[in-house]
Amino acid sequence: MTNTKEIQAIDSAHYMHPFTDHKGLADKGVRIITKADNVYIWDSEGHKIFDAMSGLWCMNVGYGRKELVDVAAKQMQELPYYNSFFQTTNVPAVKLAEKIIQLAGENFSHVFFSTSGSEANDTNVRMVRHYWTTLGQPERTVIISRNNAYHGSTLVGSSLGGMSGMHAQGGMIPGIEHIEQPYHYGLAPNQDKDAFGIEAAGWLEKKILEVGAEKIAAFIGEPVQGAGGVIIPPKTYWPEIQRICDKYGILLICDEVICGFGRLGKWFGSQLFGAKPDLMTFAKGVTSGYIPLGGVVVGKRVANVLIEQGGEFNHGYTYSGHPVACAVALANIDILEKEGLVDQVLNETGPYLAEKYAELARHPLVGGAESCGLVAGFVLIKDKANHIHFDEELGVGMICRGHCFANGLIMRAVGDRMIIAPPLVTTKAQIDEMMGLIYLCLDATLTDLKQLGVF
Repeated sequence: MTNTKEIQAIDSAHYMHPFTDHKGLADKGVRIITKADNVYIWDSEGHKIFDAMSGLWCMNVGYGRKELVDVAAKQMQELPYYNSFFQTTNVPAVKLAEKIIQLAGENFSHVFFSTSGSEANDTNVRMVRHYWTTLGQPERTVIISRNNAYHGSTLVGSSLGGMSGMHAQGGMIPGIEHIEQPYHYGLAPNQDKDAFGIEAAGWLEKKILEVGAEKIAAFIGEPVQGAGGVIIPPKTYWPEIQRICDKYGILLICDEVICGFGRLGKWFGSQLFGAKPDLMTFAKGVTSGYIPLGGVVVGKRVANVLIEQGGEFNHGYTYSGHPVACAVALANIDILEKEGLVDQVLNETGPYLAEKYAELARHPLVGGAESCGLVAGFVLIKDKANHIHFDEELGVGMICRGHCFANGLIMRAVGDRMIIAPPLVTTKAQIDEMMGLIYLCLDATLTDLKQLGVF
């Protein structure tokens, strides 16, 4: 039996958590997660919790998959590690690269492995700048991203991302520009959604002309913005982004760290939205979080130049193509295929979640409820009719999140947006269970707000 208070004390004394106010955490005490199975986790006090965030968007095939554990153990016995430097390779890395290319489609030819999505986006910056220099256009260094985007927390990743709080701590690398996000409900709720999608994509062209097309290396975007609050673009957005990138000859990077490997009902989110990226960032769902692994799927346009003309690419990681991680990824993809989980999200559980999530609009606190595959979000809003939001200082999202934790549900708060991304193995019955918990927590939040006199 875990001694909760003892572990909490040690944690407070020695463990620095990501994205955490440590003084506040020490005052509250951490929750210690001790075991997990399917879509549930348990803490050290024995509380069962529905993990509607798949860990951090990654536990696609669910917890407790013994077949992944067995594959990792077998690979560790045969070849626990070797690097991919010095003209060497390993079989799992080679087979995984081949498999990912098969899933990504004919536009792609190669895979560059990292350990995380953050590292993979560092790779993207190095790769696109090297690409343009190789083509004799070294002035093409600028990468355009979006406000409220998330592309990792390394210095390069956070610079690419559009979150001011991250930029304020450690600054930004030069050569990164941002445009506004395609957030229809938040920016133009009374405008036709398709028309807004075209307008939002047009902000890219305006930025290109402002900076100078001859200086632009690439545009990067998540098919659906995840950590920014599950911002689902209008269907007109990505085709127009593609048209603009093609018009000016700039590279398109789709960050698929969250959307890839079935989350939206396709192997990659760009396939759902009709984009044809030159580079795709991946991580998380490639191993369902069982082992850290990330990388870049490299399109033929880029790969052909770098391989045929680029000489040595002075970039890489100790764990690029780690054999254990790649073996687990192959087994994870095998589960996704054999159990038909990607098609299940597209045709069954995704539409079912969309139906149930849309009904949240009847709740007095909920605005803009929408989903795409197995990601979804809504806004806690004060006055839906007049689109009036709560004062940020109230921390309404955190009030709701507190009720979620207290009632056995992991649901994330991004400001006043509440978001979910349940495992792809989630059943319709479990979606019903999750929705019941969401209503319970919304009602508790509403009671609190009424008692505070702000609703």
